[in-house]
Amino acid sequence: MALLRGKRFRSCSEENPSMVSTLGDDLLGEILIRLPDTKSAFRCKPVCKRWRSLISSPSFSRRFVSHHQSTGEARTSASSYGRRQRPAIDKNCSELGRTYVLCNPFTKQWMALPLAPEKAVGYEAPVTSGWPFLWGLRSQWVMKHLAYKFSPFFFFFSSTSSAACVTKRTRQVKGFPELSQLLSMSNLRLGVEVVGAHDLASKDKEGGTSLSFVELHFDHQKFRTTIKDRDANPVWNESFYFNISEPNNLQNLNLEAFVYSNHSRENNNSKTCLGKVRLTGTSFVPHSDAVVLHYPLEKHRVFSRVKGELGLKVFVTDDPSIRTSNPLPAMESDSRKTSTEAHGLKTSQPSNMVQKLFSRDKGDTRHTFHHLPKETKPKQQREMNSGPPEPQVNYGAHEMKSGPSAPRTVRMFPGAAPQPPDYSLKETSPYLGGGRVVKGRVIRADRPSGTYNLVEEMRYLYVRVVKALDLPQKDITGGLDPYVEVRVGNYKGRTTYFEKRQNPEWNEVFAFARDRLQSSVLEVVVKDKDTLLDDFVGLVRFDMNEIPTRVPPDSPLAPEWYRLEDRKGDRRKVGELMLAVWYGTQADEAFPDAWHSDAIAPKDGNSSTASSQLRSKVYHSPRLWYVRVNVIEAQDLVAQDKNRFPDAYVKVQMGNQVFRTKMVQGRTMNPVWNEDLMFVAAEPFDEHLVLSVEDRVAPNKDESIGKVVIPLTTVEKRADDRFVRGKWFTLEKYITPPTDDRQEGRSFSSRLHLKVVLDGGYHVLDEPIHYSSDLRPTAKQLWKQSIGVLELGILNADGIHPMKTREGKGTSDTYCVAKYGPKWVRTRTIIDSLSPKYNEQYTWEVYDPATVLTVGVFDNSQINSNSNGATTRDSKIGKVRIRLSTLETGRVYTHSYPLLVLHPSGVKKMGELHLAIRFSYTSFTNMMYLYSKPLLPKMHYVKPLPIAQQDMLRNHAVNVVAARLSRAEPPLRKEIIEYMSDAHSHLWSMRKSKANFFRLMSVFSGLFAIGKWFGDVCMWRNPVTTVLVHLLFVMLVCFPELILPTVFLYMFLIGLWNYRFRPKYPPHMNTRISYADAVHPDELDEEFDTFPTTKGSDIVRMRYDRLRSVAGRIQTVVGDVAAQGERIQALLSWRDPRATAIFVTFCLVAAVVLYGTPFQILALLVGFYTMRHPKFRHKTPAAPVNFFRRLPARTDSML
Repeated sequence: MALLRGKRFRSCSEENPSMVSTLGDDLLGEILIRLPDTKSAFRCKPVCKRWRSLISSPSFSRRFVSHHQSTGEARTSASSYGRRQRPAIDKNCSELGRTYVLCNPFTKQWMALPLAPEKAVGYEAPVTSGWPFLWGLRSQWVMKHLAYKFSPFFFFFSSTSSAACVTKRTRQVKGFPELSQLLSMSNLRLGVEVVGAHDLASKDKEGGTSLSFVELHFDHQKFRTTIKDRDANPVWNESFYFNISEPNNLQNLNLEAFVYSNHSRENNNSKTCLGKVRLTGTSFVPHSDAVVLHYPLEKHRVFSRVKGELGLKVFVTDDPSIRTSNPLPAMESDSRKTSTEAHGLKTSQPSNMVQKLFSRDKGDTRHTFHHLPKETKPKQQREMNSGPPEPQVNYGAHEMKSGPSAPRTVRMFPGAAPQPPDYSLKETSPYLGGGRVVKGRVIRADRPSGTYNLVEEMRYLYVRVVKALDLPQKDITGGLDPYVEVRVGNYKGRTTYFEKRQNPEWNEVFAFARDRLQSSVLEVVVKDKDTLLDDFVGLVRFDMNEIPTRVPPDSPLAPEWYRLEDRKGDRRKVGELMLAVWYGTQADEAFPDAWHSDAIAPKDGNSSTASSQLRSKVYHSPRLWYVRVNVIEAQDLVAQDKNRFPDAYVKVQMGNQVFRTKMVQGRTMNPVWNEDLMFVAAEPFDEHLVLSVEDRVAPNKDESIGKVVIPLTTVEKRADDRFVRGKWFTLEKYITPPTDDRQEGRSFSSRLHLKVVLDGGYHVLDEPIHYSSDLRPTAKQLWKQSIGVLELGILNADGIHPMKTREGKGTSDTYCVAKYGPKWVRTRTIIDSLSPKYNEQYTWEVYDPATVLTVGVFDNSQINSNSNGATTRDSKIGKVRIRLSTLETGRVYTHSYPLLVLHPSGVKKMGELHLAIRFSYTSFTNMMYLYSKPLLPKMHYVKPLPIAQQDMLRNHAVNVVAARLSRAEPPLRKEIIEYMSDAHSHLWSMRKSKANFFRLMSVFSGLFAIGKWFGDVCMWRNPVTTVLVHLLFVMLVCFPELILPTVFLYMFLIGLWNYRFRPKYPPHMNTRISYADAVHPDELDEEFDTFPTTKGSDIVRMRYDRLRSVAGRIQTVVGDVAAQGERIQALLSWRDPRATAIFVTFCLVAAVVLYGTPFQILALLVGFYTMRHPKFRHKTPAAPVNFFRRLPARTDSML
């Protein structure tokens, strides 16, 4: 609570509600009598009415004098209390300043006492109360003023110990060790070293920048450098130190550096801003980690012309020898330096406090004050006076750690439902190949950036084993089964071996992670494969310090011949080996096909598994087509039973896709169907279209009349809805076994009329349309040019949940799969790691911004799998979806995405995936033009497909893509394709139904709020608002041409206002929106059930009854909506003759009145009647409502 002049009699509940709720009058009185003197008591009286009544009471006067006379701390007579004369006070603490600071261990807040008399007092408070108390102002005010007030002592008051005096020199608090640690936070300073600027914009006629200087703003403090005369590349090398008023709020503070140009030294108001740099508190680092970074200047205003860079070194220090810089000195020339430059920059190691603040262990940064109250009050009273549980102290300084900094939890988009912080998106600032990423911008490093600038650079030792020549014979039979073993320290890799070959060719590449190598020698050994023990043939040694480095886009290193040496060092009779050895990065073209040491355990030297299951690959899904088969009619169908007409239908099959037409049971041999059947085909067209005419001879027995086989390569293609002529196909009937060896089948006169066409104007959906990654039609002639490029850097994963057990410990063999459009990418598999580092970068062309990138993480279950032929499914760990339209162009998004998976037991976090994403457009005009074009190709609107048919075709498309990609090497298995494509998203789920309902309620919540507000206006809850609404309504009625402009202007202002709070981070999966955090276990069990179900009859009956109850509510709502519509129809249908007569008469009277009444008057009357005062309202519904509810509906006609 604060002493506010001019507001003497505000209630305590207005100042600090928690204080009133936690302190009783007796306890507050015990605290107030311990004020050091009467002057402090008088200054505490105007705090609030409650304090005034307590201090003014006679009992308080007696207790105050008695307490100070008994303790001897301050000798004051009773007559002096109540008079405004200075009491006689003895000093207990010499050289005590005027500022008293109190700390409450429960709330961790700093407060300042009212001003003490000229002769201040520090006194010993006896342990009588059992409750610590808090005086003064908010912590932000006090921490800010601790730096500016130069009083050498601060005073702490607590009932748990004696009063503690602390100096600014020692920062030690006697009797209260936790306060010493907390007070040391006031030593924190933000150091800013202004190094120089480069290539500043010209502001005068001579091309210079006139007089340039830098002005720093931080936490309401301003400092200024010296002036540099007419220099486009000025150098300052000046240091400034800011006070950090509240370290707990450091991550929310911003440092701004403005570069100004001034044309005159005398006139300080003529300065022009050349640009600014804005740094957030999350990018501040300790002094030991600080480096000079050159930040590009930003525009100070919208139409400013800015160029150049500013070099700054920003750090946090708690060195007590560093003093705060003087606030904003006068403008000086080059000969006059600021006083802060004389202090220099301390290069000593940070203290233990700073190390704890910047450590990753958040537990080290929290300090808890413990207090055991005396058992002097009854238990019930203690419970009444007990306050809320004490919060943890977190100064937020651990988030200032540099690269990689501690992630900062962010909100995904405005209005997003809150969810647990552990499930939220976290922004990071990693060091990538192009430099450090800060708030989406890449701060370039000293070295030039390469092609892979969205991942951390990883260096590898590459060894390419090409071939061998003239290897010696080792076996008794004179043969040789050679293979090569590459060894570096504990890592070794093997090539395949060849039988009986002295001049083998391998052409295999091995990549060893350079940061894991613990040897200085590379050995390439040629061995002979044997049954018991492999024989040594020869080797080549390399000194790793002499190996060259290759940087793309340099050409590949040419392999060279090296003579092998035997165990004795002889090189004459062993043969030669062609090798290429070099140092490179993951940007090397040999990286994808290489054997990787970080993907294999050190003891595993077999490369056959790595070549088949562990390599990174890029896949392209086949181009999909819709095959439209129009079965028109058949002629001269002959059944096997000549005495009956066939009950014919047509069965059409292509691969695993089978469809049937309806059965024609008419007494005819020329049935007519005229049905369209749709199939999904993939290029190249290896499958045939098979049509067979079937005759239903019995309920479960069909006989084939004939069939037609049509190769898809002969089918006509079209890209629009043009007419396709039908063709007659002769049915062929096969007789088994054939009765004539010369003829396996025979043709007869039955024919089938068909229209078959490959529709290329559609987009074949293999994903749900609301997060599809490609919307282009199949026909390439309809494709437009790309609008941009999407770059994805898969950095690493962290905290992966163990998916298997190996050697008695939990582990995972993880890899990532990314899908966008027809291009799939798969990273290499990292073995035995719960924090794998991939650092692989991929690129896609973007044709539509309304598309979604999907990245999934999986556990490879094919490694060391059973050899009995049983297939093992790869386990899903989680996936991330990122919509491109939510990304700003040119910005680098580096976030850590939680991998959330819904299990039968509930939602579970399986780890975090660290990604770097950048979307760059190549044609801004084309991108903006796409927002006016349809989402899907034209054929989806000209000849739309039903929803049920789209879901069925999507399922077929997923199966076709999975069948193709599962045959690749390494394969993308079917379970991966289905999980990435959400193949089962159309199945019923009670959880999803509830989530969609709440989403719908959230969408209409704005309309509900407007309706509630208008209801309050009509009920005159706030008369002032209601009167203003009346005035606005009258203005709009009198000037109706202002309605639409007002609405659009209002929407424009809302959008402009919301621009400040626009989402700066891509959206991510939300457990609250998905209704995954409050779902019933049985609903989850139902969602994970197979289709058709495998549960028992009792569970199925219970779920069926639950579904019936839900459907019953929906049925009631639909019936009520239909009833309202039928009542509207009944107004003029004469279903109720009296009601229709009343309505018709009303219409006649209304027409006559409206012909002679201006519209404005009528609108005013209706508006005033609607917003009339409650005194003129009735509790029963209005007459028009009663009339409408009495109209008949057709509900009484339903059975």
